[in-house]
Amino acid sequence: MTRKAWMALAFILGGCVAAPGPDSRAPMLGPDLRLALPRPADLGRNVEAAQLISGRHGDRSFVFEGHISVTPEKMTLVGLDTLGRRAMTVTWTDAGVDVDAAPWLPPEVRPGAMLADLVVLYWPEAVVRRSLAPIGGELAQEPHARTIRLGGKEALHAEYGWNAAGPSPGPWTGTMRYTNSAWGYEIEVQSQEVVP
Repeated sequence: MTRKAWMALAFILGGCVAAPGPDSRAPMLGPDLRLALPRPADLGRNVEAAQLISGRHGDRSFVFEGHISVTPEKMTLVGLDTLGRRAMTVTWTDAGVDVDAAPWLPPEVRPGAMLADLVVLYWPEAVVRRSLAPIGGELAQEPHARTIRLGGKEALHAEYGWNAAGPSPGPWTGTMRYTNSAWGYEIEVQSQEVVP
């Protein structure tokens, strides 16, 4: 994958800031919108899932592969480029977030934005509401959709191909489309839960 393609990923999944911004490991739902992370255990179940992620920011598009593992002790997100090279590993535990990024990954790619999106998209409704409260965020939950509003404006809207209402959203298998208006990108996720 070329440096240009990874720059597109930076726009898609983390926004682009001209001046130095917050730590790329911080769970940022949008510029200056740090999500109060719950715990991995708050998901309420173990998950192993593989995802094909297609994104668009303006006229740029990007595709990559993600592997997610969640246990009560930690969540791991591994991102692979189209050649199968490991671009990053994000490990989240109660102690914090650790990012191991490939040296060729541009600094504009914000793993924390990916983590913030995962939490508000997949963690249970009550947990997401608590995580949004410190930044004044509100969650509107429907059976197949979630909307996050910040300051009265829509920051993120997701449409699920499964029932997102319940103790733990989805079976993590199916298609989800969402728009993060705060960062300015659209994502389609084809997800398959891996059953041991």
